[in-house]
Amino acid sequence: MEEVIKVDRLSKTYGNLLAVDDISLSVKRGTVFGLLGANGAGKSTTIECILGTKQADKGQVSILGYNPQKDRQKLFQKVGVQFQECDYQHEIKVSELCEETASLYKTPADCRDLCSQFGIGNKIKNSVKSLSGGERQRLFIVIALIPTPEIVFLDELTTGLDTKARRDVWKILSVLKANGLTILLTSHFMDEVEVLCDKICILKKGKAVFYGTVEYAKSVSGCNKFEDAYLILSGEEADGE
Repeated sequence: MEEVIKVDRLSKTYGNLLAVDDISLSVKRGTVFGLLGANGAGKSTTIECILGTKQADKGQVSILGYNPQKDRQKLFQKVGVQFQECDYQHEIKVSELCEETASLYKTPADCRDLCSQFGIGNKIKNSVKSLSGGERQRLFIVIALIPTPEIVFLDELTTGLDTKARRDVWKILSVLKANGLTILLTSHFMDEVEVLCDKICILKKGKAVFYGTVEYAKSVSGCNKFEDAYLILSGEEADGE
């Protein structure tokens, strides 16, 4: 299976803080990869360095065979990104934000169809600011999928969604994955990780402390539940004692 993201010995410092410490990972086409860790573990900085929005101090990154810093324009058409916080014009409507985003891409998806899939089809004429937190979160996933990307980066994708909405999102992403979409996500919901992720990397203080499958994580930690395995491997259980 083709490697579509390859990261080799990535490091990034802020002053005296080593935020990302010699991380290597690879993601294969049509799989879901989970980047996990406590707040401050280095997830966001790692993703920003992979995307090329931040310059790494050391290491090499390849996305779809491209250098994310040098080939930004080519990658822009092939990669979708959803962050927890998105900037948008204060009074903009859902339809306007979607259409504005679609205008940037050569072969955009049907915005209205995506909104319907994610349960906000009836909000298309509403202002973005009038949406609930969960509705906005679903909208930002829609925005990430408008480019019809080959790879999508999702940051805490179901934060603010109720149980049914979360499961609906999982089903849609599973279908997209089956159709060849590659997904790199961060999440604090271990049930979500267990359902969606083919492989995971757990970060602790900028270092990769585990790399492999959910089942392997449970095996090496001696836990039956992945949430327990995660707490042990990430060091969060010890930190909380």
